[in-house]
Amino acid sequence: MIALIQRWRWALGGAVLMAAGLVWAFWPEPMLVDTGKVTRGLMTVGVTDDGVTRAEDYYVVSAPVTGYLSRIHLNVGDRVRPGMQVATMAATWPSPLDSRSESELSALLKTALAGVASAQAAVLQSSRDLARAQALSARGFFPKAQLEQAKTRLLEQKAALTQAQGEVLRLQSLRYQPTRPATGQSISVRAPASGLIMSLANESEGVIQQGTPLVTIGDPSRIEAVVDLISRDAAQVPKGAPVLITQWGGPDPILGYVKQVEPFGRLKVSALGIEEQRVDVIIGFTLSAAQKIKPLGHGYQIEAEILLWRKPDAVRVPLGALFRGVKGDWHVFVISGRRASERAVRIGHLNDEYGEVLAGLTPGESVILNPGRSLVDGARVAARHN
Repeated sequence: MIALIQRWRWALGGAVLMAAGLVWAFWPEPMLVDTGKVTRGLMTVGVTDDGVTRAEDYYVVSAPVTGYLSRIHLNVGDRVRPGMQVATMAATWPSPLDSRSESELSALLKTALAGVASAQAAVLQSSRDLARAQALSARGFFPKAQLEQAKTRLLEQKAALTQAQGEVLRLQSLRYQPTRPATGQSISVRAPASGLIMSLANESEGVIQQGTPLVTIGDPSRIEAVVDLISRDAAQVPKGAPVLITQWGGPDPILGYVKQVEPFGRLKVSALGIEEQRVDVIIGFTLSAAQKIKPLGHGYQIEAEILLWRKPDAVRVPLGALFRGVKGDWHVFVISGRRASERAVRIGHLNDEYGEVLAGLTPGESVILNPGRSLVDGARVAARHN
């Protein structure tokens, strides 16, 4: 009897072990997930875009007349004083008209003069008509509508006369024959302010048109930056907001501030062909940044992050842990006892790395990053070790 009981005991134990082995073999493996921590620390929200530096005050010196420019002997980087000569020009005057052009202009001028005489006659006749109409209207024998038409007709005739007289003046100016030689006296082009020559737009000698840029003068030690933002971003930027200048060539950011948000926008087409309304934001530099900005000059490329919000002790959750729930609110999966626990959270500010936690999470909790659709509340999970 005892032997029989022992045999059954061994058989039952084997069956239990076999069942446990089968359960272990077919028990689902925990889902491997990437994890992150809820932390407390500095969090900022800002607008980042490319910009360029420029001298605070710079002057583009242009040709005052059409003429022959002598070679400019100044070099980029040379210092100039107010009134210092930067270039010399010899003014050129219009060449006399040939006989054919003179005949054509004479014929056009005669026609224009005839047009003026005709317009004067029309104004005189309209004035007489209006005077008769006003007299009849005062006696009640002329409709008011026709009186208004007579007034309008007189105004139209006077406008036609003015236009005809203007055409006569234009043609007479074209017939002007200069008494000066083809090349006039020398003209000095002088610097309007002190500074350095920052660029030579036109260095070689030759004939140039009036208004052609010659040199740019400025002080590259007094620079500011210009960042053009999309108008909806520029609308959020307050004057005086702190700015971090990065990607300027140095290892550390340069601190600046918003001097001005220009009150008008302009249409700009992006590299992808998208039309955008852009607004220039002017960035100034603090006194502490004076040493760092010395390597920068006019027209250097930079990247600027304009800080709109900053909190040094914000509770932060990695941005990749956040997802929208059924009702559109923010949710995360928190790891609790090796299981995923879905939890609704309240989020404030967002940036490229974190979401500001207002409620629902505490620092130190582990959350699942980039949860897939197959992950459900209560699922067994294990952290993936990279």
